[in-house]
Amino acid sequence: MTGLFREQAGARELFMRHAKREGRSVARLRAVDYGDSCVVEAEVYPAHGDTVQPGPYTFADARQATAFVTEAVESLMYLGCDVYAE
Repeated sequence: MTGLFREQAGARELFMRHAKREGRSVARLRAVDYGDSCVVEAEVYPAHGDTVQPGPYTFADARQATAFVTEAVESLMYLGCDVYAE
């Protein structure tokens, strides 16, 4: 994948979520399994300004990373975003 997300040998992407509002990208969240931990990477696209990359957020396992992304997706939907799996 291109962009700000990192690629590392031995890493396995679990899933990616892309939030849009009124056709404009708002954020992307990517969960990656490294075997001994899972990391959620984020890209946030402000209406004005450069892309921001908060985190990364490290979790002990995929269950914890998935719970984090689920809460983030629910919040984005509450704020009026459409969220897509990629």
